[in-house]
Amino acid sequence: MLASSITYDAVIVGSGPNGLAAAAHLVQAGLRVHVVEAAETLGGGLRTAELTLPGFQHDVCAAIHPMGELSPFFQELQLETRGLEFRHPEASVAHPLEDGPAILLQKSLTDTAAQLGKDQQAYDKLLRPFLRGDTQKLMADILGPARIPKRPFTMARFGYYGLRPATRLAHGLFKEHYAKALFAGCAAHSVISFDKWLSGGVGLIFCYTGHLTNWPLIVGGSANLAKALCSVITAGGGTFETKRSITHLAQLPPARAYLFDVAPRQFAAIAKDALPAAYVKRLAKYRYGPGFFKVDYALSQPIPWKDPRCLQASTVHVGGTFEEIAAAEHAAYHGTHAARPFVLVAQQSQFDSSRAPAGQHTGYAYCHVPAGSIEDMTEAIEAQIERFAPGFRDCILARHTFGPAAWEAYNPNYVGGACTGGVADLFQFFTRPVARLSPYSTPNPQLFLCSAATPPGGGVHGMCGYFAARSAFPQETRALRRQPNVAPQAKLGQ
Repeated sequence: MLASSITYDAVIVGSGPNGLAAAAHLVQAGLRVHVVEAAETLGGGLRTAELTLPGFQHDVCAAIHPMGELSPFFQELQLETRGLEFRHPEASVAHPLEDGPAILLQKSLTDTAAQLGKDQQAYDKLLRPFLRGDTQKLMADILGPARIPKRPFTMARFGYYGLRPATRLAHGLFKEHYAKALFAGCAAHSVISFDKWLSGGVGLIFCYTGHLTNWPLIVGGSANLAKALCSVITAGGGTFETKRSITHLAQLPPARAYLFDVAPRQFAAIAKDALPAAYVKRLAKYRYGPGFFKVDYALSQPIPWKDPRCLQASTVHVGGTFEEIAAAEHAAYHGTHAARPFVLVAQQSQFDSSRAPAGQHTGYAYCHVPAGSIEDMTEAIEAQIERFAPGFRDCILARHTFGPAAWEAYNPNYVGGACTGGVADLFQFFTRPVARLSPYSTPNPQLFLCSAATPPGGGVHGMCGYFAARSAFPQETRALRRQPNVAPQAKLGQ
C-alpha cells in the first residue's frame, strides 16, 4: 500500500482544530509530524476573512469559543504564550423575549438564576452540583471518549439528566417560559430534534460552560487559534503542506501512521483500497445531520436590540420561546425549513474593535436547514432578528451568505452543509464513526480518524485529535499523560 521506508512518524491529513491538536500532541512527544491541507490556508473551521467589505474581519466558521478556552488539552499547551488572546464579554448568551427583558446567561449562577422567576431554585439545583469540586476534571470527562471518569459520581449525575431529550428535561424541571427558553437556546447547539435522547445533555453542557466562563471570542479572529497551534507544531519540528488535496493513500509520504481530520465519507474514498469492504460500508452509513445557512454582515452600528443588555453578550439566541425553538429544530432535523428558524447571532466586534472600521461592526448569524438545502434563508434570518432588534436591516452595509453547498465546497468535511461533525444522538454519539473499542482506530493499524466524527464530537476543543494521537502512538505519548496538568482551575462566579 505504502512505501516501506519511514520518512515521518505521523502524517496528518486535514488541518482543522483536531488535526492541529493531534500534530501538536505528537510533536510534544518528539515525533516527526507532517500536516497536509487541501486549502491555501491552515485551520479548517478556524479561519477569518474579509467576506463583506474591506476592513470587516469575519470568522468564517467557528466564532465563539467556550470549549476552546476550557479544553483540557488547549489549556495544557498554554497557547496564550503564543499570542492567543481570549476576550470575554459580560455575559455568554442573551436570549431576548417578546414579553419582557432578555435573559442573560452569566458566569454567576446566582445572577442567572435570579432572572428565572419561579424556576430560580430549580435552575440552581440543576447546575450547582456540577460547579462544585474540580471542574477541570469534569470537563475532561465530558470532552472524552467512553472511559472510567475522573469524577464518576458527578458524571453519573450528569448522565441522569443529560441522556434525556431536551423537551422532557426542560418541561420536567421548569415551570415558566424564562428558564425553558434559555435552556432551549443552549440545547439547539445539539443540531438535533428536541425529542431525541441526548439533546438535553447538550443544553446542560452549554449552560454549564456559561457558568465556568463568559463565552469568549478570539482577539483578531478565530484564525489566531490555528496560528497558535501551528506555532506549537513548528516549534516541535512539525512541517506543513497546503494546496494539496489527497484522494488516494499513494499520494502521501511514507510514515508509521496516518491520521485523518476528515469526514467518514472522505476517509472512505481516500482509503477504501486499504480497508475491509465491510468497514467502508459502515462508514457510508454515518449520518451528518442538518446543514447550516449563515449570513455575515457589515453593519453601520451595533445591532439595535430592544433590550440593549443583549449587547453585553458574545452570543444572542434568537428564537423566542422553548416551543418556537423546538419547532424550528424539529423542522430542520426532519428535512423542512422553519418559517421562524432558531438563529444564533455572534457580535464579535462589540468586544474586539479590530474586527471592523472605527464606529462600525460585524454581524454573524446562522440557522439550521435540511442537509443539502438550496433555499435562501436570508429573509427568514433577518425577520427573526428584526423581531427583537427593530431597525436591524437599516444597519446593514453589506452581507455575505453561506448555504450548505457553499459550506461543502469550502470544506468537504461539511457534508450537506453540516459543520458539527455528524449527528450526536444517543446511538451515534456512542458509536461514532462506527462501533469500535477504540473509535479512532480502523481495521488497518496504520490508519486513524481524528476528526469531529470521533468522540467527543463537534466543537473547537481539539480533544478528538488529542485522543486519536494517543491511540495511534500509545507508547510515545504515555509519558506526556503522566505530566502534571498545569492549566488553571476554572472558578465559579457567584
